[in-house]
Amino acid sequence: VLKETRTEYWGIQIINLLDCTIYFALLTIAAVFLSEDIGLSDANAGYVVALFTSTTTLFLFISGMITDWLGIRKSVVIAMVMMIILRSGMVVCGLVESIPGRPWIVAGLFFLMAPFMAMMQTVFQAANKRYTTKKSRSAGFTLWYLFMNIGATLGGFSIDIVRNLLKLPNAQIFTMGSALGALCIIVLFLLVKNDEQLDLDENEEKSLKAPAERKNPLQIAKEVFRESAFWRLAVLITLLLGVRAVFSYFYLLMPKYWIRTIGENAAFGTLNAINPILIVIGLILFIPIANKFNLFKMLTYGALISASSIFVLVIPWQLISSDIATAHYVMAVIFIVILSIGEIIWSPKLSEYTAAVAPEGQEGTYLGFTMIPWFLTKTLVSLASGHMLTRWSPEGIGEKMVAGTVDFWHQPAAMWLILGSVALIGVIIAIMLKPWLTKGARWEIENTR
Repeated sequence: VLKETRTEYWGIQIINLLDCTIYFALLTIAAVFLSEDIGLSDANAGYVVALFTSTTTLFLFISGMITDWLGIRKSVVIAMVMMIILRSGMVVCGLVESIPGRPWIVAGLFFLMAPFMAMMQTVFQAANKRYTTKKSRSAGFTLWYLFMNIGATLGGFSIDIVRNLLKLPNAQIFTMGSALGALCIIVLFLLVKNDEQLDLDENEEKSLKAPAERKNPLQIAKEVFRESAFWRLAVLITLLLGVRAVFSYFYLLMPKYWIRTIGENAAFGTLNAINPILIVIGLILFIPIANKFNLFKMLTYGALISASSIFVLVIPWQLISSDIATAHYVMAVIFIVILSIGEIIWSPKLSEYTAAVAPEGQEGTYLGFTMIPWFLTKTLVSLASGHMLTRWSPEGIGEKMVAGTVDFWHQPAAMWLILGSVALIGVIIAIMLKPWLTKGARWEIENTR
């Protein structure tokens, strides 16, 4: 199916791979870097990560319109150049302890990186639709998700290589980010030549559509808010927020949670890499049949599986092993396997669902607007993450659990029980509201089962 897809698509996927490698490495190491290298408490580190991640999501509201306005090539160049500069500043702050006001400078650098991170995310969504045909679009979005997860895998391994193998400071991960950003710019100029839409007519012959008239951001926004399909999509995305939030837990909660229950040398980067490895394998098997199932059912039932995975972390560790570290490694692997099975089914389809709803030329805008609920949730989770760790997974919690001196509601299991319940309830409501959510949905896949 993808053989008819032109060179620009593959260029964007190479950039996607490189960008995601550093994106996921930075997200995973952020809270640990802020505490170990900059000296912030759990709560303050959580606030800085909240500033970064929430601002990134907030800027998706704007960057989608800007991407549609500037085009893909200009957006990539602007985003990458600025991130190279800002990541280099982060390296200096991480290595030079004598810099006055270093915590404030680091927080400012994270904040300034946010709009350019957001711009890259909207670039990928717009490019996936623009550089594929009607026939190859579903496979194109799935392959994009595959490349993203290969990058996430490499990002996870790179953390343990830097920390545990090379014994380098966490700041050197930002050095790697600057180098990969420069490589992305080189790939862009070599492989991505234009921004035009590629499509097929009814006879499946190639034809390049004339570029649509570019409207300013305010005109685009007014058109989007008048469409009822957009609001139904926004409700669906809101109901799936509890499941999507699990990916925030991987960098907000999991690194310190694993360090404090498994040990200081916990390979949390490798644990985080298990998920994208399974996604890569699953997607390779899933791509050939991705078009044959009902899109809404794939979204909701896949999300149901992912939500259920969180409850594995509620199991008393003594039932798994007499050694707390071994028990938490086993629970982590089981949790990630179940989560990944559900993710393979639903997560890549969420972007396809959004792009299918969006009129041509408004792909980035739709993605940006539907990120508003995600922005609010990510902000809340990020702000609360440090307090959740302090309440349920503080320093020394592993020793207390072994000694039996802490009750259930002060253990990490209680935290996962609450978060899992929130995720599961949202998915169940979405399934119950299917008749309304899919009302008049001509974009549903016709060949349903």
